[in-house]
Amino acid sequence: MNFSESLFKELETKWLGHHVFWKPEVDSTNTWAKQAGKEALLSGDETLDGALFAAGCQTGGKGRFGRVWTSPPGENLYMTLLLFRPRVRPENASRLTLVMGLSAAQAANEILDRYGKRKSAGIKWPNDVVVGGKKICGILTEMQIKETRAEYIIIGVGININQQVFPEEIRDKATSLGTEAGEKLSLSKVAARTLEYFEKNYEQFLMTQDLSRLREDYEKLLLNKDRQVRIQEKEKEYCAVAKGITDTGELVTEDEEGNVKKIFSGEVSVRGLYSYV
Repeated sequence: MNFSESLFKELETKWLGHHVFWKPEVDSTNTWAKQAGKEALLSGDETLDGALFAAGCQTGGKGRFGRVWTSPPGENLYMTLLLFRPRVRPENASRLTLVMGLSAAQAANEILDRYGKRKSAGIKWPNDVVVGGKKICGILTEMQIKETRAEYIIIGVGININQQVFPEEIRDKATSLGTEAGEKLSLSKVAARTLEYFEKNYEQFLMTQDLSRLREDYEKLLLNKDRQVRIQEKEKEYCAVAKGITDTGELVTEDEEGNVKKIFSGEVSVRGLYSYV
């Protein structure tokens, strides 16, 4: 049974992921989905809304700040959701990265619970999913705009599922969900659970175009909350305590002098004082 057939057997969504495209290898599922979005705009094909583009290996995947996402064949899940002409205002689209981060963490926790593991998945702000202090998931959201509307939004997700060995430079910062669960996991099952959580969370997001209805769930999983973090901006670095997030997804921090500041995810890197988290 191939990935698409397995996913359809597992998936319980109302509309998301009902069109699935799969390739054993692709340069980038985001690039693939963007091309499909452009073709859909030319043809007017509305049926691609909620389509999933997935691959067993990426040769040119990218993360935040243009970082390369390591992609060994057949071990992990690389997928991109295409939201075609969504009811999302362009200025709010970046918040979907946090919505997907929450969804992937919730799915990971359901799977870890199923195997009776005490470890749980959390979120390193803004959207890295972390288990046992190590990253298992990266997310990248991109958008095509025309005038004042989003023509399409794509949300790329890379989840380490069955990878056991990592390059030396990330070995202390990366793990896989299967390693932490102690089992070899089905890629389609992980994809299905992630899509199911995202559909529910996305519907909540659309009601307000922000994270106000999801903030409580997000902060429960926010590993940085009430912890001291190092904030690296372009020209300076300083420490503060992370207090939570705003309805629009910024990280709220408080320094030693009691000054409160909102941190925007596109501008800075936030890490723990002594570890990745």
